[in-house]
Amino acid sequence: MKGGVNDETTGSWTAATRRQLERRLPWENLLPDRQPFYVGSWVYVFGVVTIAALAWVVLSGIVLAAFGPQWWHLSGTGRFFNSLHFWSVQVFFVFMVLHLWGQYFMASWREGRAPTWMIGVVTFAISIVAAFTGYLAQQNFAAQWIAMNAKDAINGTGVGGFFNVLNFGQMYGLHVMLLPIAIIALVFLHIVQVRMKGVVPPIGHAPETCSRSSRSRWSCRSSSSLASPSSCHRLICLR
Repeated sequence: MKGGVNDETTGSWTAATRRQLERRLPWENLLPDRQPFYVGSWVYVFGVVTIAALAWVVLSGIVLAAFGPQWWHLSGTGRFFNSLHFWSVQVFFVFMVLHLWGQYFMASWREGRAPTWMIGVVTFAISIVAAFTGYLAQQNFAAQWIAMNAKDAINGTGVGGFFNVLNFGQMYGLHVMLLPIAIIALVFLHIVQVRMKGVVPPIGHAPETCSRSSRSRWSCRSSSSLASPSSCHRLICLR
């Protein structure tokens, strides 16, 4: 050691935090190059499509926020980005619901993954509020109609003292700043949790692990010794 103090003996909170991160989230888990074969199932793809749709929602939303309502209503390019933003949101919600239902029926809170599941549910709830404020921020007759009809319902719940749906500035600020930041932060935390705990295996499938030095094995869906190569998948496990 070069004239320094060992991290293991120092009382520094930064060193302790670094050790915890290295222990809980090693680089091999954060950026894996190998996954179990069952990750190729469509039920595991829904989450990836949701994240891809979220990226399009954010990018198109940044462009819309930069040019303003007049541009997205009157300009051909603005209407294109407005439509791109709208349909990205539809894809985002469709695949988020499919992802939630798929993980629910897989009991994805198993083996210490309850925080991952709860973060996903909270993200879905905040996304609904973000979509609602997005409808209110359209600056058209549909937005006015939604705001007028939602006003009494919001006031009836007692939230109206903090959440004024008729205030465009408040709704627009929530939609383009606070709620997107919350959603992106939760999605990032959700991904980190998945990397920490690993991808949940299907029900009845025992999670298998292998070391770096172990060779890949072939796992066949058929119990027959004459299983065709198409029914076999290379089983590569995370550490």
